[in-house]
Amino acid sequence: MWSLLRTPRWIAFTALVLAAIVAFGLLSRWQWARAEERRTDRVELQTETSTDPTSWSIAVESGQEWRPVTLVGTFEADGTVLIRQRPLDGRNGFWVATPLRQPDGSRVWINRGWIAAEGGATATQAAPEPPAGDVTVAGWLRTAEVTPSPAPTDLPDGQAAALDPTMLDAGSQPGFYVQMRVSSPADADVTPVPVPVIDEGRNISYAIQWLLFAAVAIAGWLFFLRREARDDAERQAAAQSREDAPWTSA
Repeated sequence: MWSLLRTPRWIAFTALVLAAIVAFGLLSRWQWARAEERRTDRVELQTETSTDPTSWSIAVESGQEWRPVTLVGTFEADGTVLIRQRPLDGRNGFWVATPLRQPDGSRVWINRGWIAAEGGATATQAAPEPPAGDVTVAGWLRTAEVTPSPAPTDLPDGQAAALDPTMLDAGSQPGFYVQMRVSSPADADVTPVPVPVIDEGRNISYAIQWLLFAAVAIAGWLFFLRREARDDAERQAAAQSREDAPWTSA
């Protein structure tokens, strides 16, 4: 059987199978690495979101995204902006971003939550009013988004492409915003934006699949090698049988 491996056809086929096995192994290793990265991200996110809430100034100083933060202030309803193209549960919608003026006069952008899109992409949509008066906001520190370059100039009134405080309002705190979890009084007209779910299970599944593909390649190589060796043996046996058969006369 192994003598077949010296033929040009089987040398080429074996080289092809080996290349496929190496490729499958590298892809599996890459998926394992991605799974490890996602696991690390998941642990870090769980660690950050489970810490005790702190003040806005301390959170900004630490620069730790997803750090719980508590703020007190007054929403400036006339500054509300809808952030476009923010799907949730399979539905297109907006983030509702409103500046919160703190007692010291500083302004912080708050992602109050999500609302569903109504009408076409070029339609102007009314934003829900925030709670009036003094408000306590509990949420997470988020790194500010960056407005696409070049910035779109044809958006409907009251809408923006990114939650970028430097573009929304020159007088607000740059670099960060707060993703609101809950407020008092409650902001009942929006759906809180959930913390992202990070799961490495899919990458692990893909890594295993690539290993299975490698195993199938090896099994297929052995199957075809044994089948061809068997066929060759049967042909040789048949030829030998014809040679050994006695001559008959009419």
